[in-house]
Amino acid sequence: MSIQYFLPQRLSSWCIRKLTRIRTVWFKNLFIRVFSKLYAINWAESKYRSPDDFKTFNEFFTRQLESGARPVAESPLVSPADGKIAACGQLENTRFVKAKGHDFTVESLIADPELAKDFSDGSFATVYLSPADYHRVHMPVKGKLLRTIHVPGKLYSVSLKTAAQIPTLFAENERYVCVFETEYGKMILILVGAINVSSIATVWGGDVTPPYGRVIDYQIYDRDIELDKGAEMGRFNMGSTAIVLLEKNDSVVLNDLLKEGTAIKMGETLYKFCNLETESL
Repeated sequence: MSIQYFLPQRLSSWCIRKLTRIRTVWFKNLFIRVFSKLYAINWAESKYRSPDDFKTFNEFFTRQLESGARPVAESPLVSPADGKIAACGQLENTRFVKAKGHDFTVESLIADPELAKDFSDGSFATVYLSPADYHRVHMPVKGKLLRTIHVPGKLYSVSLKTAAQIPTLFAENERYVCVFETEYGKMILILVGAINVSSIATVWGGDVTPPYGRVIDYQIYDRDIELDKGAEMGRFNMGSTAIVLLEKNDSVVLNDLLKEGTAIKMGETLYKFCNLETESL
């Protein structure tokens, strides 16, 4: 049995939230320097390159990159974040198959059985962000926000090791489901909470407030919120996971070079066109 079942998830996350927002200069600078050395942070790609440029450790953790640090590929859909592929593949009806940490259905993941039907036999890709990664999340493709679903839940670690130990991990953790209309059909981008992820934020709403108790929060957006491919859509205040779901589409397919454990950067090819003739257009 995983130790994750016994950790004080909420208390630990609350403490990390407080710790990462301390403004005492000597403390936050030391925190940043130690973390940077421990995780070999690449300061050369950061827009701001000194601990003194950040008011808190969290500002450093969610730091903005230098312009051009993440070129956006011309492929139809690109990775929403830096990290490693935890799993990717085709859905069998609405069930995730042959993927560690994905022993569940789309219905249980997004808490909407009717919407889940639209993704029958579609595809998915899960990107795990380690503490060392860039922690802003971007749009895989241009899309218009239709609705969001905030599902309360656990705060298990989302490391690849934990995902292998808890098959229903992502359907148990707190998650923020964002539904977009795109030129390739409906796309869902899910920000998954985890232990010590002190909050999730979006560009249209700021910090996402957890639903009260076990109540699922459904929101429909009737105002135009449209984000371009590669545009920032949110960020994790500490590390976590982003999941992309795409309706079945005959014109695009998952990048066949992506396997479990493959490192990927935001903006790199996640989906490609189904044939070279189409891809060259």
